[in-house]
Amino acid sequence: MKEKNQKRQPETIITSHVNSDFDSLASMLAAQKLYPEAVIIFPGSQEKNVRDFFVSTMSYMFNMVIPENIDFEKVRKLVLVDTRQKKRVPAVAALLDRDDLEIHIYDHHPFQDGDLKGDVEECIPTGAAITILTRLLREKGIPIAPEEATIMAMGIYEDTGSFTYTSTTEADFKEAAFLISCGASIADISDLLVKEIRSDQIIWLNALLNEINCHKINGYDIHISTISSPAYIPDLASIVQKLMKIEEMDVFFAVALMENKIHIVARSRIKEADVGQILSLMNGGGHPSAASAKISDSTLAQVEHELLDIIYKKVHGRDVVREIMSSPPIVVDSMLPCRRAGRILTRYNINAVLVSRGGRHCHGEDKDSAKGDPERVVGFITRQIIDKTLYHKLDDLPVHEYMNTDFEVISTEAGIPEIQSKIIEGKQRILPVVNGHEVIGVITRTDILNFIFPGSKKGTEQEKAGENSMRHAKTRNILSFMKERLKPEIIYLLRDIGLAGDRMGLNVFVVGGFVRDLMLYRKSDDIDIVVEGDGTAFAGYLADIKKGRCNTHPEFGTAVVILPSGFKIDVASARLEYYKSPAALPTVEMSSIKLDLVRRDFTINTLAIRLNSDEFGTLIDFFGGQRDIKDKTIRIIHNVSFVEDPTRVFRAIKFANRFDFTIGKLTANLIRNAIKIDFFKRLSGRRVFSELKQILEEENPISAIALLNEYKLDKVIHPELIFDKNITSMMESVKRALAWHDLLYLDVDYLRWAVYFMVLIKNCPVKAAEDICMKFRLPPKQKNIVLKDRLRADDRLYLLEKNMPCKNSTLHNLLSIFKTEHILYMMATARHEEVRKAISFFYTHLKDISLLIRGKDLMEMGIEPGPVYRDIMHQVLGAKLDGLIQTREDEVDHVKKIQKKAIYSSSEMN
Repeated sequence: MKEKNQKRQPETIITSHVNSDFDSLASMLAAQKLYPEAVIIFPGSQEKNVRDFFVSTMSYMFNMVIPENIDFEKVRKLVLVDTRQKKRVPAVAALLDRDDLEIHIYDHHPFQDGDLKGDVEECIPTGAAITILTRLLREKGIPIAPEEATIMAMGIYEDTGSFTYTSTTEADFKEAAFLISCGASIADISDLLVKEIRSDQIIWLNALLNEINCHKINGYDIHISTISSPAYIPDLASIVQKLMKIEEMDVFFAVALMENKIHIVARSRIKEADVGQILSLMNGGGHPSAASAKISDSTLAQVEHELLDIIYKKVHGRDVVREIMSSPPIVVDSMLPCRRAGRILTRYNINAVLVSRGGRHCHGEDKDSAKGDPERVVGFITRQIIDKTLYHKLDDLPVHEYMNTDFEVISTEAGIPEIQSKIIEGKQRILPVVNGHEVIGVITRTDILNFIFPGSKKGTEQEKAGENSMRHAKTRNILSFMKERLKPEIIYLLRDIGLAGDRMGLNVFVVGGFVRDLMLYRKSDDIDIVVEGDGTAFAGYLADIKKGRCNTHPEFGTAVVILPSGFKIDVASARLEYYKSPAALPTVEMSSIKLDLVRRDFTINTLAIRLNSDEFGTLIDFFGGQRDIKDKTIRIIHNVSFVEDPTRVFRAIKFANRFDFTIGKLTANLIRNAIKIDFFKRLSGRRVFSELKQILEEENPISAIALLNEYKLDKVIHPELIFDKNITSMMESVKRALAWHDLLYLDVDYLRWAVYFMVLIKNCPVKAAEDICMKFRLPPKQKNIVLKDRLRADDRLYLLEKNMPCKNSTLHNLLSIFKTEHILYMMATARHEEVRKAISFFYTHLKDISLLIRGKDLMEMGIEPGPVYRDIMHQVLGAKLDGLIQTREDEVDHVKKIQKKAIYSSSEMN
């Protein structure tokens, strides 16, 4: 490689797009022969086979320099090959703003908005850019050496998929033949482009294969596979190419999260799916058969959904309008009486009919009346309206009195999204199809639904709408898996819930934590049901058929069904939440299952299982929840998730800790961003405490607390909160103390979170601890536990450590006033094992010791009631604790001794 260290002053520079392939390398080589005075800036390549071949075989052929060694002020001409997109040539971006720069462009990609304009352009839609440059070399009679011909032919072979891509043209064959005549080696090309698959590629090929999801879009099968890797995946493009051949797919998009960037590699064998155009809308590029894109600062779920939306808009299907529509259209005159219009609807078994001014009813034989001027079609009328006019005895009035005049029309060039929008979202039951000025047919709601869901000729509108809401979802039936993991009674209950949905014509799903824990092989008895429709009405019906009761909250569209056994089922209407401002509580509206799931916090919590009988056990995954469970990664669904609700940061940490997952790189960066911008200041203390409490209730919250500290969320709680190695050590002691307690005392309830919380604030100044409790709005009882009583526990622990060893009675006197939470707190914070054992001995052997005698026994012994009773009982209990007495008789005798001693002392004083 001819590269100099000193500053070069070339007037002409040749370069190509970043992440170069063989076509761009070959094109730069050919351009160098057309511009022998020029130097080349190599833009780099991430494909290993391209890099290796360039370094070992090609580099000596190029007059190459690095940008740092060029004096760009002296450059007068820029030659771009295999691209004309400014964003894809960052090495020379500064040059492109100069008015005195002459630009020559040689490219085979279709023109797009924002493409550079050249003073000289050879932009022809061939299969490869090198095809264009080879023709120019041939026409100019510039000789091509065999090794140069091999490299140039390699560019044609690669970019045309060895002449199999639909973008391949006659010119590609012609120039390839010319290069072979120049000595291009087919054997060398085959050795490089057709390689055996490596073992590391097999791993990623299987990963892509396992994640393939097929979407039926405008009549074509579009396959998408989404994977993630902590490191860069080399030669992803070649892996994708091999997978295309193995699976015989027409269109395939591989979406891969590598480190913190998302890479998309796409291949297409059909002209209707121009992957270059599709990925150009995602800051990528390529040609119709092969393209790629690289995206930063977005989640996998966001990228996948953006990609699908673009595909729906850009994949041109067959002539779907003519295929779907009913033709010729049935049209009635606007003056036709409603009664006669009703007969026509019945005769043709239709639910809506077009109305035309000056037209007439179309018989099957009357061809002319099957046509109509769209300007004369003035509306449409439905069977429901006709039935109402008949019911109210208005059947003699003309249809124009009651027809719907607000309607849309559609052209024959329209695609499925436009048809769906106008019929389903626009709630227009019949859609006129126009070709120029002629109405040639109609499309009804039934027509479009039967096209989208072939073979589904029956079912309610609600069922069809539900199926439509499944667009973009990955689905598979997991009933067998459910039967393995769930108790039979839970399966029966879920089936009953689905049947209730069937009877009400509603789609019902079990969602959230129940599904997540099922996939994680964890036990979960919390059943959350989402209903596409009125959740409270469904809950009431379910309670009736299960002979339970129902508590409803109509303002939120939620309810709780309580079965006779006491088992609870949470029911909610599918709802959409939006936030009027960062950190605000959400505003709730009714929605579909997809919009209900998109409002949730993390992908692993967005899984749903359909319960309706026809699809019982179908797992629905819109946002890659299965993938992230497999990858053991916490990822948000969209980038403003933490802006809308900063408490999700605490939940990310909670779930990462609970499941031993990692937090995805993008999610972690967005957490730091939310903390930096300080959206937490708008959160109420009560909401922060609720999330912190849930973390402290976890079986092992220590690593979660460490993560809070790592992200500096401890300062969100209070600036003076101290979390250091000493606190970590005490928390480990809390964990051991709680494990010890829970093993011995399964039925004893206590505030688990409070023990950890007291340790968490132990080293805070008293005023700071009070501020934290005030901010969190702790109830008075809980506030006393973690503040006043905790400080008293610290004092007693200090006394205990100063007076070891001590008698049982002394130990009891010091500790008996404390709740379980404080005993466990003192065990965890004790500095000496001897003290910890003493506290444990008190809790297991001393705290429940009580006297068998009562006040009435003292009264029978002639002792006058008064404060003396307390003193006597205290002395007797002390003797019993110290092992001096055991039976009731011993207690009575001890009272007598105390009394004698008191009488003797009194006489001595007298």
